[in-house]
Amino acid sequence: MISYVPRMTPFERTTSRRNVLTALAAAATVGGPILSQLATAAPAVAAPASDATLPDPLEYPSNTALYQDTNLVEGTSYSRRYRRHQQFDLKMGEKYDFPRTAVLALHGGGIEIGTSELCLGIAGYSPSDSAGAPILPIVHDYFMFEGLLSSGNRALHVTSKNCDDHVALSTAASHLNVLSLHGCQFDQLKLPTSAFPSTGNRAVAVVGGLNADFRAALVTEIKNAGFQAVDAFDSRYSATLGEFNGSHVTNPCNLTMLRKGAQLELTTELRESLFGDSSSRSARADTWDESDGRFERFRDACRKAIATVEAGQPIL
Repeated sequence: MISYVPRMTPFERTTSRRNVLTALAAAATVGGPILSQLATAAPAVAAPASDATLPDPLEYPSNTALYQDTNLVEGTSYSRRYRRHQQFDLKMGEKYDFPRTAVLALHGGGIEIGTSELCLGIAGYSPSDSAGAPILPIVHDYFMFEGLLSSGNRALHVTSKNCDDHVALSTAASHLNVLSLHGCQFDQLKLPTSAFPSTGNRAVAVVGGLNADFRAALVTEIKNAGFQAVDAFDSRYSATLGEFNGSHVTNPCNLTMLRKGAQLELTTELRESLFGDSSSRSARADTWDESDGRFERFRDACRKAIATVEAGQPIL
């Protein structure tokens, strides 16, 4: 859910973004009090009614725009990590398997916490040693964009449908399936209180994307693992989940070879519960296996759903 921001003219909007990001970069570099800097960064100026459709000034229109911002430094402000598995078929008389599913975390690191670690886990790697050997027998390709600022990583968010990172898009385009991981807040979902009271269990996975079979497998396996999951297209919930259903055709989860994929929107409570300590990147990396098995159960549920979908996709 995007909070209300006083509307500004295009010039003021550009100036505001520059001021905010300068504050973010400075705070990340010297450890300054980022909240106090942000408080003075964006002027609240009224704009004419014709400006009502302009986007939030803190939202980059694309990854390209973010990468071109000179106030940000890759490796310090943000990072990109990916793994593409090299495959060979060198024998004329034999057929070899090929990676059919990729896992994406487009808002990882400090943007939507826990999605990077879960991406690595589902792909078959240890969240505490992504450069190491796989810890599971079957692995998947993956891509992650991660916010590295000490705070204020929301400023690095690019809406999924506007993602134009060429590695992310090429990864999606070369696979039959994509599972894209995202974070949300329980109150944003506006689920019916009869089934999901605000004072009840707020750890929920919303399953979206245009691949109905993939969605069904994910809902089944996640529930079987002891977690709450809803299909964003289920008529009982769809009225309030349009923003979270992953239906846009330019969402990377749907830019697969089949032009359909799956997306998980995971509430803060669910993501935090997957770690012994979710307070920082290092803490999450160190404690993913200290959550009484919750991380492993959720990871394995997603992997089982992937296996179910792949079983119906023989190598042609």
